[in-house]
Amino acid sequence: MIEIEVQNETHQTQFRIKAVSVPRIGEGLRLKEPDGTWASYDVLDVWYQQADYGEVWVPYLHVKTTPADGMSAPAPTPGEAVAMDQAMPIADFLAKFEGDHEHETVKLNLDMSEEQ
Repeated sequence: MIEIEVQNETHQTQFRIKAVSVPRIGEGLRLKEPDGTWASYDVLDVWYQQADYGEVWVPYLHVKTTPADGMSAPAPTPGEAVAMDQAMPIADFLAKFEGDHEHETVKLNLDMSEEQ
């Protein structure tokens, strides 16, 4: 189990939870509200800080209540190639990372023996 420090932006509170894994940015969580009901939260940020008691890194989450259905942004249509906040099609953006030439594999020598 991992102990995670949670900073709740909605209620301006800070508390700890125990989990099997650390959620990623954009994932959702179900957390108990101050009134005892359960609510959905979005993970806004994840970072690690060194603990005061040694060389242990503690994960921190910054969460906010998931917007209600009426307040959320509309989902993009499946055929939409350009997101509203982007200036170029996604395919053109990804092509910038592919390069002009084929990638060549590099052979690694993993032999750790002392003979050469």
